[in-house]
Amino acid sequence: MKRMLTLVAALAALVPGLAPAQHSAYSGQEDRLIKALSDDEIKQYRSGAGMGYARAAELNAYPGPMHVLELAAALGLSPEQRSDTKQLMDAHKAEASAIGAKLVEAERTLDRLFAGAKLDQPGLASQVRTVAALYGEYRLSHLETHRRMHAILTSEQVRRYDELRGYAGGQQHGKQQH
Repeated sequence: MKRMLTLVAALAALVPGLAPAQHSAYSGQEDRLIKALSDDEIKQYRSGAGMGYARAAELNAYPGPMHVLELAAALGLSPEQRSDTKQLMDAHKAEASAIGAKLVEAERTLDRLFAGAKLDQPGLASQVRTVAALYGEYRLSHLETHRRMHAILTSEQVRRYDELRGYAGGQQHGKQQH
């Protein structure tokens, strides 16, 4: 009986329509406007959202201005520090959202190359390089903002920020402070 079930299962796998469907992780994404990006990702890029791009900074004692402003009272920011942080945040959001909008459009162009089936190797290579460069610019904008934010805070405020954010008990992760 066991051999019979094994044989039936093997035959079913060979006959189309009898075998269970193999769903891809991408199933359902074929209707997206830009296949490589969800609607939420498009919205986040256009708004300049962090999306984890500054994790290397954030987890190495380089705070981000948005969270610094949220924790301003607990960090004991001076009025000048608040003003500098707000200016940094505003400039960063403008820059990151501009890069994010370009990135979304570059992904749209790449998607259209495939959708139109008018794709050659040089055109594909060029567009992929454009998209990759924009991802790099987007990440650099976020990391550079964290670097600048670090310079606005005292060593104690950075330590306290890490503590409040739950990073290794507020230790500086081996980083030297200014």
